[in-house]
Amino acid sequence: MATIEREGVELHYTVTGSGTPIVLVHSFLASSALWEAQIPLLSREHRVIAVDLRGHGASGPIDGEISIYDLVDDVIAILDAEGIKSAIWAGLSIGGMISLRAAIKAPERVSGLLLLDTHAGAERPLRKLRHHAMVLAAKLFGIRPLLPQVLKLMFGRYTLEHNRALVSQWRNRIATVPFATIAEGVSALSRREPLQSQLAGIQCPTLVIVGLEDLALPPDYSREIARKIPSATLVEIPRCGHLSALEQPEAVNRAMLNFLKEQQPAPQDKVAAT
Repeated sequence: MATIEREGVELHYTVTGSGTPIVLVHSFLASSALWEAQIPLLSREHRVIAVDLRGHGASGPIDGEISIYDLVDDVIAILDAEGIKSAIWAGLSIGGMISLRAAIKAPERVSGLLLLDTHAGAERPLRKLRHHAMVLAAKLFGIRPLLPQVLKLMFGRYTLEHNRALVSQWRNRIATVPFATIAEGVSALSRREPLQSQLAGIQCPTLVIVGLEDLALPPDYSREIARKIPSATLVEIPRCGHLSALEQPEAVNRAMLNFLKEQQPAPQDKVAAT
């Protein structure tokens, strides 16, 4: 695992494979382990950079208020450290919000987008109240009493019923997330600005993937993104909730590989020898 320091925070990431770069940006409360079913497959033909966002995984803690744009800059700093000028950005949930903002703020750094279970809008007032109530409860009692509610948002009904081992594994991981990550992450998500009016300006090839059982960021959010980005295509995955890369990895991998194959330049016709 590689490490850089930015603003006094150690940022950890892994690099595997070679070829066109893809940077993987995980969801809130997760880590680069979210992509464990995608990294080996993508690494066969791509240079894959899997990031642990600050406050998550092996990266250093969040110390003070952050914005989603701070996280954009963290990822760009990692790409700079690897000498990568432009990459395909793949992001799930807050990872998708980070990737969308990178495509708008620094389009020269984004050659394509893979957006999974994400949202281009601002947080709704009622959801802000609910999330801040959860933060207060986590401060008073810890996150463990809230895990049943969190897991119902993170996983679809099918996964909760039929893949209890996966749910249990991630229940244990989420239980270790520091309170500062929860509090500052919720604050950053609550303060995000709407991007819908800017989506038409995104020109890079885009794939939007969403689980049809996603309760955290329902499918209509992804459908809106796919409608408003000119080059976007949409894949909807049944029996799948918010953490689609974990819940239905084969379907997600298939969609990703089909999209990436379409982006490869067509082979040049061979010139006949004279």
